[in-house]
Amino acid sequence: MNEKPTFPTQGLESAEFDPTNHSANRTMGEVIAARFSRRGFLQGSLAVSAIAATVGPAALLSAPRAEAQEGGSVFSFPEVTAGVDADHHVAEGYDAQVLIRWGDPVVSDAPEFDPNNQTAAAQAGQFGYNNDYVGYIPLDGSDEHGLLVVNHEYTNPHLMFPGLVQVVDGAAVQGDLSEEQVNIEIAAHGGSIIEIEKVDGVWRRVADSQYNRRITGTTETLVTGPAAGHDRLKTSADATGTKVLGTLNNCAGGVTPWGTYLMAEENFHGYFSGELPADHAESGNYARLGAPGGWYQWHNFHDRFDVSKEPNEMNRFGYIVEVDPMDPNSVPKKRTAMGRFKHEGAESIVAPSGQVVLYSGDDERFDYVYKFVTAGTYNAEDRAANMDLLDEGTLYVARFDEDGSMEWMPLVHGEGPLTAENGFESQADIVIETRRAADLLGATKMDRPEDIQPNATNGKVYVMLTNNSRRTEEDVNAANPRAANAFGHIIEIAETDGDFAATSGTWEILLKCGDPSIAEVGATFSTDTTENGWFGMPDNAAVDSDGRLWVSTDGNNPTDTGRTDGLWAVDTEGAARGTSRLFYRVPVGAEMCGPVFTDDGESLFLAIQHPGDGGEDWEGHARPSYYEDPSTRWPDFRDDMPVRPAVVVVTKQGGGKIAV
Repeated sequence: MNEKPTFPTQGLESAEFDPTNHSANRTMGEVIAARFSRRGFLQGSLAVSAIAATVGPAALLSAPRAEAQEGGSVFSFPEVTAGVDADHHVAEGYDAQVLIRWGDPVVSDAPEFDPNNQTAAAQAGQFGYNNDYVGYIPLDGSDEHGLLVVNHEYTNPHLMFPGLVQVVDGAAVQGDLSEEQVNIEIAAHGGSIIEIEKVDGVWRRVADSQYNRRITGTTETLVTGPAAGHDRLKTSADATGTKVLGTLNNCAGGVTPWGTYLMAEENFHGYFSGELPADHAESGNYARLGAPGGWYQWHNFHDRFDVSKEPNEMNRFGYIVEVDPMDPNSVPKKRTAMGRFKHEGAESIVAPSGQVVLYSGDDERFDYVYKFVTAGTYNAEDRAANMDLLDEGTLYVARFDEDGSMEWMPLVHGEGPLTAENGFESQADIVIETRRAADLLGATKMDRPEDIQPNATNGKVYVMLTNNSRRTEEDVNAANPRAANAFGHIIEIAETDGDFAATSGTWEILLKCGDPSIAEVGATFSTDTTENGWFGMPDNAAVDSDGRLWVSTDGNNPTDTGRTDGLWAVDTEGAARGTSRLFYRVPVGAEMCGPVFTDDGESLFLAIQHPGDGGEDWEGHARPSYYEDPSTRWPDFRDDMPVRPAVVVVTKQGGGKIAV
């Protein structure tokens, strides 16, 4: 899993760059091990009953089967067979409709997609590349008419442009991009806002909608909150430090209670190249971010992506961007109060106090889990009153303790070590260097924290931890045998008194992922989980209107798991806790993103990202996949069309709720 990627942008997706957290803070693996040790678990082996007490009532699938208990899974759909091929697959009794693909028109005057005659001007009005987060915002409260909001995380030029890749002696080499191709890539980033409606049971785009809009890597955005106007954000193009061209690497995101669209900037470091002098004021800041990454060629044509020419430009990325989709003329705003790091997700929930709580992971090995609690309260009767709630509040980082308790530690200037003596002159410095501030507070190092989903039905919070193949053998012990955590796990948080704004809580492991038939993997799916039901590398998640958890994955492939990524339904309550069922699987090379349900539970939107990417065929044999010879031509399956990322909508045949 740690081999150097064939093409540069593959490294951005797998996060296979060196960890940058060199603090002495404890890793989550160490915390789990210590917690189990305190409970007397270090006895040379783990009894099934002891594991069940720790991860919930479900026992290990790889251990002797426990006696059947009353109750069962809340899911009853016929499970998809896990595997790998060129197409996507959904559970029997359901339809999976391709709703919109890379290059399809978004705005009314955009041209139809022509892969051999791509231009930046055309792409700026067409659906962008590598759709990740998907949100649905109803119009007039309708579950059949609303706005689809979609993030476009990054681009794969080797799959986008003809003639770019040459294969010599079986090795694929990507050539240099032209200025126009670079500008197409920039235009393919950002997000899309699309009005959609369901007519006679089939979803479609409303082509002439006033709401249809593209946000790209050159769309003007405003900087708000503590870092707005700070000297560290000023550049030769923007002496005010308040106006940024575009938003980049928008991974998971969110929709606020007041109906705005949140775009989380994740691996922004990869777009920058060049070198800073070792004594430059930003050198330590950028080193903590692993920057510049140098994954793209944009600096060849745009000085702002060369840190030696514009050393402050990168400080203008790494935030949560808020967009008002109801106003097509609105300017996106980078809400700096929510911190600057490699944001994955911005899922929100209203606390009993009326304050809004937003959770976000910092998607890198050994980095942290965060939440932001607004200072003001949500007003359900006055949308305008909520529009700047995200500019004031408290940003917290999590510390998980071995006794099963946890603390949310505030990142506030002047408190604890966050003072001028440690280089933080104001709250602006804290939000610009959030990682370093969290280091000083002693936050817990996590295994790639990604999407974090609060569940209003049961009051819990679910943290997706994708993997950490860099964990060393020093962490191995009987209670935590996964030194190289290749398959990830899911943590369940219970905030104190069910208050999502609380500063403390408790935690449990819901699942350790991976193949439970291999004892040394240590997976903890329930005994009712079939050979198709287990998964590795949890990434995004959704909670449907019935409070049920759905998990999508990133990293399953023919070599490591013998299956593609997909969407799994996971039981979190009762005797079936830890049971998982495969509902949908993606084509070869793709990642499963999204997912989001309409409130009535009758439509499920999924984002199929980077289909055909990777260096394997269906059976795990090495093979380069590029524009002329992709491993799949999903979703068009036409020789004159490249493989295309797309959004899919799933509905039940004959109508009704999904998985009921």
